[in-house]
Amino acid sequence: MKDANRSLPSLPPLDLDGAVDETTWLDVIQKMDETYSQLVADEIALEQKNAELEQSQQFIFSLLSAMSDVLVACNEAGEIEEINAALGELVGRDEAALRGTRITDLLADESSRARLRHVLDTPALHKSGLTGGTVIEVDLLDAQGQAVPVDFNCTPRRDARGRRVGLVFVGRPMAEIKRAYHQLREAHEALKRTQQQLLHSEKMASLGRLVAGVAHELNNPISFVLGNVHALQRYTERLRSYLDAVHAGAPEAGPAQAPDQAQAQAQAQTQALARLRVKLRIDHLLADLPSLMEGTLEGAKRTADIVQGLKRFSAVDREERGLVDLNGVIERAIHWVCKGTAPQFEVHWQPGPACWVSGHAGQLLQVLMNLVQNAYDAASGAGASPPALWITLQADGDQVRLQCRDNGPGIAPEHLSRVFDPFFTTKAVGTGTGLGLSISYGIVERHGGHLGAANAPEGGALFTLALPAAQRPV
Repeated sequence: MKDANRSLPSLPPLDLDGAVDETTWLDVIQKMDETYSQLVADEIALEQKNAELEQSQQFIFSLLSAMSDVLVACNEAGEIEEINAALGELVGRDEAALRGTRITDLLADESSRARLRHVLDTPALHKSGLTGGTVIEVDLLDAQGQAVPVDFNCTPRRDARGRRVGLVFVGRPMAEIKRAYHQLREAHEALKRTQQQLLHSEKMASLGRLVAGVAHELNNPISFVLGNVHALQRYTERLRSYLDAVHAGAPEAGPAQAPDQAQAQAQAQTQALARLRVKLRIDHLLADLPSLMEGTLEGAKRTADIVQGLKRFSAVDREERGLVDLNGVIERAIHWVCKGTAPQFEVHWQPGPACWVSGHAGQLLQVLMNLVQNAYDAASGAGASPPALWITLQADGDQVRLQCRDNGPGIAPEHLSRVFDPFFTTKAVGTGTGLGLSISYGIVERHGGHLGAANAPEGGALFTLALPAAQRPV
């Protein structure tokens, strides 16, 4: 803006005694035109500056109104000069009511006022070169008279010379954030419980598919245990009859007999016992007893192993980590799946040297069972005859690598990136939950390994399981 007190252009001196010539009047008119033009230009510039100032004020006002954080500006004495709409809504008073009041009047308790006064009196905030601020937590009194925790960032406000003329407080009410954090924590706990329930449900679903195999496996040892027990009962009757005959023929105390008579009686008893021994097959019975006892013990042990395996498989993360040989895990997985739901499944697998890993045997068994079951479902669903699976296991340095390849149709390219997503399945409705591979992926990750899916060059799906190798037990 031009200086309003600028002097007007000088005019030529008038000759009051004589007439003014035409040239002088022309100069006067020209100077007046120049002055008027300058005044018009200054007025236009002033209007532009006013418009810019109004735009700046409107911009600042819109920023203050749009702020979700509360803002209050005060002078050196702590008297409020400016607030934003968020603070007015929080405390239930408008700017006109708050202007000129002390900022400490907004606080809910004396401890908050003491902290704020300490900031107001902090010498470091008076330094002219200081551009930063400090953070304090105080309790504001809201419109309902309740204390609301607020984190205030306090920064000095300066004039054109850099002198501090007041303070600006910008803060965010923490009650809403704490409530949101509490809700987030509750949601996280609920999600963890749901994840555990899903894990257990998937285990139970896999366990349900194995009921037929479990019944078959338990029926074999139990049947020959029962058969052996029945045989032992029959043998017991024979032994009781034979021993009764032995004891019945024992000499009783009485008058002395003649030697010939006693000898004849002893021979008769011996012959009768010999005939009874042959009739009751005592020699065969005695020879068969060790075999019966050994078979009974073996059947009982097999039953105990089956029950222990089922308990380990259905446990919900209670099992402690330990050294596990993957050869045994693969054997059990193939055994359970083939005995349960896939009796016609051809699994090409040859156990090799022990491959030790550190982990939960039951969880690793679940992973392998999912891989074997999915291979059978994919191959049989595509009409492969017969459905087949090739499994390889090898130790590769500090890793143990297991690969499962089936003769199914493979994985569609658009599904490769989603096979481990929860609830994703290509099976028909009612035949798959979409959780098996997702849970298996999580189990492998918790064991420090990786589970990947691809299509094999020979055809079919190829799943690769890599786990950190563990030191072989001594």
